[in-house]
Amino acid sequence: MRVVNIETFRLGVRNLWLHKLRSLLTVLGIIFGVAAVICMLSVSEGASADELRTIQLLGTRNILVNAVVPQQNSQASQGSSSLLEYGIKPADVQLLTATIPHLSSITTMRTVSDQVRCRDRRATATVTGVDPTFFQAVNIDIAFGRTLSDQDLMENRAVCVIGDDVRRDLFAHQDPIGQVVLATRFPTAVPFEVVGVLKNVQTAGAPQRGVEERNLNREVLVPFSAANKLFGEITVKRRTGSREMTKVLISGLIIQVDDLAHVLSVSEMVKRVLERNHSVQDYEVKVPLARLMIAEKKKRNNQMVLGFIAGISLLVGGIGIMNIMLATVTERTREIGVRRALGARRRHITVQFLVETIVLSTGGGLVGVALGWLGSSILSRYAEWQPVIQPQYMLLSFGLSMLVGLVSGMYPAIQAARLDPIEALRHE
Repeated sequence: MRVVNIETFRLGVRNLWLHKLRSLLTVLGIIFGVAAVICMLSVSEGASADELRTIQLLGTRNILVNAVVPQQNSQASQGSSSLLEYGIKPADVQLLTATIPHLSSITTMRTVSDQVRCRDRRATATVTGVDPTFFQAVNIDIAFGRTLSDQDLMENRAVCVIGDDVRRDLFAHQDPIGQVVLATRFPTAVPFEVVGVLKNVQTAGAPQRGVEERNLNREVLVPFSAANKLFGEITVKRRTGSREMTKVLISGLIIQVDDLAHVLSVSEMVKRVLERNHSVQDYEVKVPLARLMIAEKKKRNNQMVLGFIAGISLLVGGIGIMNIMLATVTERTREIGVRRALGARRRHITVQFLVETIVLSTGGGLVGVALGWLGSSILSRYAEWQPVIQPQYMLLSFGLSMLVGLVSGMYPAIQAARLDPIEALRHE
């Protein structure tokens, strides 16, 4: 029996080799189907992972409050020199602390500048005054040096922690610790001593202001008290023929909740308190946990849709194999009759044709896995995120290719085994 099975396997492989071009064209559907499954799922996984990483950077126990220009004042403020006052006030922080339970900390923030320089080097960066609790709230580590301390806050020290991109722009080949950077804002330039450098944070999001999707690589973090003292309460921006004056005491809050289970309920309380304390909508409340839940659901849906679309390619490849194998059965009817006349049983004929389809699908699956891995690697050079190739995707795609080959070859193999030997020998 073992000799017969080996001989049957050899016959199947030899027939494929005798028709190399036909075999190659037949297996292309499987190759591209498997490659499509791997590429599409890895790109989707990479994009989702990047989005989830960005949201998790904001902290799933955090509630983010960001100051925004009131809609009714956004148009009126243009072209005038009047003072525009909006955003979060210290009274809001006091009211939130006094009335809302389950709070671990509230980190106040204020953006005071968007450019820094050191001697003849300049860098675009968001200079933000923060409390020392900021580093714990956003879960960011220091590459070297130290973070801001409570002592820095109490003594209004002019010190700063810079992001990795700022370090590269200003101190490419130097030790930044102890160096002085100038935070520029019309009409002043305030010096700050560098005491620490943040670790590089990998995100695909573009730099944005406020507490959402922070590009920490482009941040210069200074003590909140020093930002208020050294820059004053009013920001003046010069424009053509006019100047714009704004007063934003607190540009953002990071409210940290003591337990994940309380985040959504506390966020609703925060909204109600701020609504009662503000006559106009000059703030926005963001909940990373809610966004994380939506992003994870979207990730699952995307994987299902993309997997279904890519699976259609495998189905088309399977149909191609079945079509060719049915044509092969007709073409080799006389051969089947000779083998049956010489003593081959139905199961031998079935195994021979199944061997051919399984060899095609297995070979195509292996080539498709390699092509999918290569395609994902190439896409990583052009995408803003890094495609993630999960081993289970490769195993799943390869397993599906074998399953498609087995199912596609079963019907032709059974049809071949059912041929009457006498009728098969008479076939021309």
